[in-house]
Amino acid sequence: MILQESPYLLYSDGKGNIFEDTSLYTIGRTGWDAIPVPEGDWIELPDGGSLYELPGRRGIGLDVKTGEMRLCEKGWAVAAFIPPAYTGLYLAAYESEPGAPLLPLFCYTAAGWHNDKFYVPAVRVEQDIRQECRGYNDNSIQSGLEQLLNAYPHNRLVKHLADNCCNTYHCPAARNYFMGRWECPVPSSPACNANCVGCISFQPEDEAIPATQDRLTFKPTPEEIVEFTVPHLQTAPFPLVSFGQGCEGEPLLMWETIGKAIREIRKHTPNGSININTNGSKPAAVQALCEAGLNSIRVSTNSARKHVYEAYYRPNNYSFEDIVESLKVVRRYNGWTSINYFVFPGMTDSVEEYEALRKLIKDTDLSMIQWRNFNIDPDWYMGKIGQYETGEYIGVKQLMELIHEEFPQVKYGYFNPPAERIHGNYETDFAHW
Repeated sequence: MILQESPYLLYSDGKGNIFEDTSLYTIGRTGWDAIPVPEGDWIELPDGGSLYELPGRRGIGLDVKTGEMRLCEKGWAVAAFIPPAYTGLYLAAYESEPGAPLLPLFCYTAAGWHNDKFYVPAVRVEQDIRQECRGYNDNSIQSGLEQLLNAYPHNRLVKHLADNCCNTYHCPAARNYFMGRWECPVPSSPACNANCVGCISFQPEDEAIPATQDRLTFKPTPEEIVEFTVPHLQTAPFPLVSFGQGCEGEPLLMWETIGKAIREIRKHTPNGSININTNGSKPAAVQALCEAGLNSIRVSTNSARKHVYEAYYRPNNYSFEDIVESLKVVRRYNGWTSINYFVFPGMTDSVEEYEALRKLIKDTDLSMIQWRNFNIDPDWYMGKIGQYETGEYIGVKQLMELIHEEFPQVKYGYFNPPAERIHGNYETDFAHW
């Protein structure tokens, strides 16, 4: 349901209770600016979404009577986490008090209340249901987990996916693997060649923000990779294996191991698709993987602009030009290319970024944009990369529409598509529980 009027602002009492302030309408944030949200941009908070308070921050709303912006002094500001498959259009609008604590690595979408329901400004960009909460069955997950641990008792990767990813962090991809379906995650590298500001698996000890999960601590062997991925490709519906996960560093640093694994996998089965999620830093390694049988690549980026990218990724011995070249390499091998595009309203939809994205699409013949919500403290991020003037912006939804109009061949989504979707009808709602 799309809302046709503005919802009321939400605030928290600091004790886990959230209330609506009927004297204020919710507004949104884009870049550094607080602005009204178009009424047609509000949708009900999707299943799997959640709300959290923003300590040390006062929400900014629009006074119901005067139409003026003012702070809500009743409690702390509130933001929403919106689940995968949805992209947020506006951040929560707030003003930080002195000494406000750093926010953890989650997304902070605006949220409001109307007629007994929570609303967020967002759009669904992906029809795939693979990470929807109602599709998971804890009994099936635990049963599959026990069976696979028994089947591969000495495989460190299977144990890592079970103990760390599935049972500790409830990773959606790992849970799907233990249910025997769809995309199988394959973490492979304990090291990285970037120093991303918002890295979710490693943060320096002197940084106030904690990593959200532990990083892989060993280097898997090709044999360990092949042992559990081949059966998955042979038996899972719409199968896909993906190197490069949130619980590791950069998989291209392990390209030789991955290449050997891919060649061996393809000796056993032609089924499914083999993908790598990467920073795209080593084009020569990407070419070697394509020659081994890699089918698709997803390159993560916060921007299509070199200076914005490098300020966030802080790369070691590679540059923005390398990630562009990696995308080109995969297309030369007729592979599927995606960017894992971190959406930050006011930055992603700035006029400068729009022009840079258009150039990237043209230069690389890009297959897909995965419009991902950027999990980071907005103020901290903008300060870290030195962006205090973001320039003119056009709106995230409008950006999507403009890109689609000019490049209708570029697909939109949130997940890596399986081979059946890449080579068949991309728009088909192919996944069922």
